[in-house]
Amino acid sequence: MSTETSLPAIPLVDLQTQSRAIKEDVLARIGDVIDGARYILGSEVAEFEKQFASYCNVDHCVGMANGTEALHMALKALEIGAGDEVITAGNSFAATAFAIAYSGAEAVFVDIDPFDFNIDASLIEQAITPRTKAIMPVHLYGQPARMNEIREIARRHNLRIIEDSAQGHGGEINGERCGSFGDIGCFSFYPGKNLGAFGDGGAVTTNDPELAEKLNLLRNYGQKQKNKHDTLGFNCRLDTVQACVLLSKMRFIEEWTENRRQVADWYREELKDVNIALPQAHEDCRHVYHLFVVRTPQRDAMIAELAKQNIFCGVHYPHPLNTAGPFVTAPTFPQGLPVCTQLAGEICSLPMYPEMTREHVVRVAEAVGNFVAQQESASGVV
Repeated sequence: MSTETSLPAIPLVDLQTQSRAIKEDVLARIGDVIDGARYILGSEVAEFEKQFASYCNVDHCVGMANGTEALHMALKALEIGAGDEVITAGNSFAATAFAIAYSGAEAVFVDIDPFDFNIDASLIEQAITPRTKAIMPVHLYGQPARMNEIREIARRHNLRIIEDSAQGHGGEINGERCGSFGDIGCFSFYPGKNLGAFGDGGAVTTNDPELAEKLNLLRNYGQKQKNKHDTLGFNCRLDTVQACVLLSKMRFIEEWTENRRQVADWYREELKDVNIALPQAHEDCRHVYHLFVVRTPQRDAMIAELAKQNIFCGVHYPHPLNTAGPFVTAPTFPQGLPVCTQLAGEICSLPMYPEMTREHVVRVAEAVGNFVAQQESASGVV
């Protein structure tokens, strides 16, 4: 195996390069906010909501403090709570399940499809009970879940759909955008997302004006006007300063998305002869590659070896949600989530960001290829 290297680092995600590119525009916008003292729900929030709604091809967008609260408020707006069940995928960030628990409902986990890592739509109906109120598919890694199938299941069983689109900004199925398939779409603008703020941020999208009105109340203490509280609300507004950052980035989101897709194509070309499982994309989908996730049983050893060469990878996510403390008694379909469990020990996120060059990809691919070849040689594989 190789020894420590002096080569420049290739991070999992490079936020500094992107931030430098928009720094002056962001500072100018923030300067305007300071001059106008528009700190809470300033006009920049409304302008971003308008732009992001248009981007997602929906009528309404309501900015939230973060992606977790977007999910939480979506459940609240749909009046899902104690005694209800919400079906979701077993492989996601904890916020997906936590939001369900925050609402008082119970998370029910369904296994994933090894082709696209998203909830296996063919298993969803097994998990439906009289208590089921909603399906919360996750557009994991940037590839939309099988929303046509999920919408049909929801229609047959009179269920709501809440899209966890935290990794799906700009993803599409036959031209329909993530965030427009369900009753409500929920987005995160955590800094590392395809559209990321300089801190926490989130949003919900919907075509239902009544839900949009509810969400506006829920995020701001239940008030349409100051000190008149029409319902039990929360404090989870999108910060005006973060809206400035998002407005600056909206100009580039399509360019950055296409750059990600190009990086994915380079990876596929450079790794085509390497014995490692590459991510698959459905023909009817626009995969936006929030992450480029490969699979190998030697995942941990490969991550360690690449780190020695200043190449840094990640794992999204190392434990199925049903193994987290709050959810160990949650129902799972099939029992124990066998695909989630297997993949949790194999998945590896290679470096992926819009500013990656072909040279970066070649270097990562060569390191992966050399590791796999060494492993095969050591095990006697020809």
